[in-house]
Amino acid sequence: MNTYDYVVVGAGSAGCVLAARLSEDPGTRVALIEAGGPDTAQEIHVPAAFSQLFKSDLDWDLDSEPEPGIGGRRAYLPRGKVFGGCSSINAMIYIRGNRADYDGWAANGADGWSYSDVLPYFRRSEDNLRGADAFHGTGGPLTVSDSRSNHPLASAFVEAAISAGHRRNDDFNGESQLGVGPYQLTQRDGMRCSTSVAFLHPAMQRPNLTVLSGARADRVVIENGRATGVEVTRNSGTEVITAAREVILSAGAYESPKLLMLSGVGPADTLAAFGIRVRADLPVGEGLQDHYMTLLNFRTDTESLMTAASEANAELLQSQGRGPLTSNIGEAGGFFHSRDGLAAPDVQFHMAPVLFHQEGLGPITEHGFAFGPCVLAPTSRGRVTLRAARPDAAPRITHNYLTTAEDRAAIIAGIRIALDIAAQAPAAKVITGPYDVPDSDSDADLLAWAQRSGMTLYHPTSTCAIGSVVDPELRVYGVQGLRVVDASVFPSVPRANTNAPTVMAAEKAADLIKGAV
Repeated sequence: MNTYDYVVVGAGSAGCVLAARLSEDPGTRVALIEAGGPDTAQEIHVPAAFSQLFKSDLDWDLDSEPEPGIGGRRAYLPRGKVFGGCSSINAMIYIRGNRADYDGWAANGADGWSYSDVLPYFRRSEDNLRGADAFHGTGGPLTVSDSRSNHPLASAFVEAAISAGHRRNDDFNGESQLGVGPYQLTQRDGMRCSTSVAFLHPAMQRPNLTVLSGARADRVVIENGRATGVEVTRNSGTEVITAAREVILSAGAYESPKLLMLSGVGPADTLAAFGIRVRADLPVGEGLQDHYMTLLNFRTDTESLMTAASEANAELLQSQGRGPLTSNIGEAGGFFHSRDGLAAPDVQFHMAPVLFHQEGLGPITEHGFAFGPCVLAPTSRGRVTLRAARPDAAPRITHNYLTTAEDRAAIIAGIRIALDIAAQAPAAKVITGPYDVPDSDSDADLLAWAQRSGMTLYHPTSTCAIGSVVDPELRVYGVQGLRVVDASVFPSVPRANTNAPTVMAAEKAADLIKGAV
């Protein structure tokens, strides 16, 4: 059968949630299309192994165009090509964002997306092992837990930050984001709890849900102004999967705009240049935002995660769900103001109890650790556009990292915060020397180092934003029966690791589609 009520493109962080929620009605037929395959690889489920998935066949392995703000470097952009999408290859950090993010969305026209509107959807998805309260939920599909690694180097970072005058915060998703502490994680019994594990695996037992793996979506079929299906390439052949009610794109902030443009939905001048018939002239692909991160790397004589992959630790993980292999690498962090007068944080830190350099691809040959800032509320804006009118061609991606004075000032201030933390006794006593740090604390050297060593924090958003490409119910302007549900619809990047906000958006979208809002 090739006809369904709903056809969802992308079994990633949002698509798995949508497929599960929409198929809860046994009378509704749902097809989920995924270019990758099942999430069976061991490296997916062992938390500390996630970087081994980079540049594998489970990674779309994208690169940006030469980035003008970072010396013309191309940024490596890993994206999950597997059930669970990026939730199957990420660092499992569960952060929702700041109240100001969502209230800002609503104030700028995204009706129904204020903090009070979205909090119930965060709580509904969550099974927080700390228990339920005004901010947290229990009994949801997505297990949220404290780290079972608790590496002493991560603890040293937290204590050093407190010594530098920053307050401890054990719940970044509670009353306030500010401060430092360990991150809560999407883990269950010490293993990864992706949206595939949490939502899709249980739903796949339902006869009304069909998952088509190894299926590349080539274009949305649009007839008389309405999306009627998706053309896919699968098993070396092409077929159309028909949608009686809606087509829903959940392919992510790079691939959803690409698929829209291939289907004739996008900037008319861009589409005309590729000979694509224009179905709706919309600013698809514009407004790209991401968090740009720098990590100072230090040597240490404390045992780091470099030696985590031992037989004893593997046995500890398998038998008790504990030990170094449960580490998500980014175990701790914090949120900071880079200057006075800010209403919400503009810098976020991540701390890894192991060397993490060269965009996470650098060899680990000695014990070390890394921590540093990202630009949390970037003013830089980028673009996703087509490389060719071919579905097998990667899109052109330019983020324009650090191209505004505000972003450059934020990263410089963030690095100074990091240097101050490194100088405090709890950090200084475990540092034996620098591995990759700025040459000095001058503005020029800090910026040059940030441009040379920085990387994506894997949080692209806003390329199909509410108000410009989709309405507040995530329906694409000018095309009936077509929605986008993923991080591309965010009006701005939240002050957060973006997986939890993406799950929230899919939870809310499921209710919008069902008419339950």
